[in-house]
Amino acid sequence: MSDRPGLWSPEYGAAPPALAGDVQLFALDATAALGAAVATALGRPLAAHEERGFEDGEHKARPLQSVGGADCYVIQSLHGGPDQSANDKLCRLLFFVGALKDAGAARVTAVAPYLCYARKDRRTKPFDPVTTRYVGALFEAVGTDVLVSLEVHNPAAFENAFRGRSVTLSAAPPFVSYALHHDEGPLCVLSPDPGGAKRAELFREALEGRIGRPVGKAFADKHRSAGVVTGDLLVGDVGDATVLLVDDLISTGGTIVRAARAARAAGARRVIALAAHGLFMPGAGEALADPAVARIVVTDTVPPFRLAGSPLLGKLDVLPSAPLLAEAIGRLAAGRALTDLLVF
Repeated sequence: MSDRPGLWSPEYGAAPPALAGDVQLFALDATAALGAAVATALGRPLAAHEERGFEDGEHKARPLQSVGGADCYVIQSLHGGPDQSANDKLCRLLFFVGALKDAGAARVTAVAPYLCYARKDRRTKPFDPVTTRYVGALFEAVGTDVLVSLEVHNPAAFENAFRGRSVTLSAAPPFVSYALHHDEGPLCVLSPDPGGAKRAELFREALEGRIGRPVGKAFADKHRSAGVVTGDLLVGDVGDATVLLVDDLISTGGTIVRAARAARAAGARRVIALAAHGLFMPGAGEALADPAVARIVVTDTVPPFRLAGSPLLGKLDVLPSAPLLAEAIGRLAAGRALTDLLVF
């Protein structure tokens, strides 16, 4: 028996908690669409703000209403492109958090559904930086009270990098809802590498609890050095199963394709790749067209703008992240627990 709490799902859960008191929700321009969707889910309009750019590339952002004593939430997904780099978005978010604190906000929560530099959480070469820790120091320096992200690369490293409160949401709730609509015969959850085994197990337990029958588990081996991925070992029983391959993100697609091929070679009926963030860097469209991957499922934390015109869009499903983000924001504002969002 698992001791996990019951999994919240937007399909059967109540509406997000009503925002009481002086709660203000902002979304910076680069994440305006996602911010508007979160605001709609919360039944609260976005607070007005201004962003200005200057001729030399500098910029400023400010609220256009009083935030004195307010509980403020700022949404900005920190992926690169299409119009701003990850560095641009990070800098704008940091400066805006600082502006809110300077204007008297009682608490500021930065909601970064995709957190840049989260993959650089340890030294892998001599004299390497640990960039996640430096990003944490920047958020602390401007007065961030809480940092919320979705499916960070290494939750333990994320929590240790931030001395303030950090919340890493799991993408399991929307992915479980998706899997319920593809529940045809045996299911098996596959991690593409040992490092993602905990993420995959969390999802597997949540899915098993929802469908009421056993769900298999498996993992593939992977070793990365200087950008080159090797390893083709697969452990687990994937025979005749629909394999749900779970990862935090898709970059070039090489890891996903390698694991999907191994699963198919071991007898899997089909492979569906589930990743919270679809970066889809150059070459991903061609790699993921591999027939070993039947469907690709991501959330909208990173819009698939790099796949414009690609045939890969025909087997891509993009799930909304706004219901999950709204639920988390509503609970944080109300001081309610996040445990059934699979946050610990």
